[in-house]
Amino acid sequence: MSVDLMETMPIFAVSVQISFALVMSGIVLAFIRLIKGPSLPDRVVALDTMTVLIVAFCGLFVFESGSTAFLDVAVVLALIGFLATVALARFIERRAERQPNGTASQPEDEA
Repeated sequence: MSVDLMETMPIFAVSVQISFALVMSGIVLAFIRLIKGPSLPDRVVALDTMTVLIVAFCGLFVFESGSTAFLDVAVVLALIGFLATVALARFIERRAERQPNGTASQPEDEA
């Protein structure tokens, strides 16, 4: 199915290759943000971005190879990425509540 589409439409093949390059550059930039920080929420967002981009990479690979097995991989990875993001967000929220100088635990006084 997909192989015939790639052969009959060469612009599709070129656009898939360009998309691979853009997704990989996005993964590299998100990895830099994951390493650099500066805070834990920034790292969580970078990890979530990397998960979404890897799911997109799996989708592009389905177009390139014609193997639909990677659609299952993409769905499972998306679900795991979502659960990881929710778990890390709850961890950050509870961590902020436990800190004595946390911004989430102490409201600001306007008086």
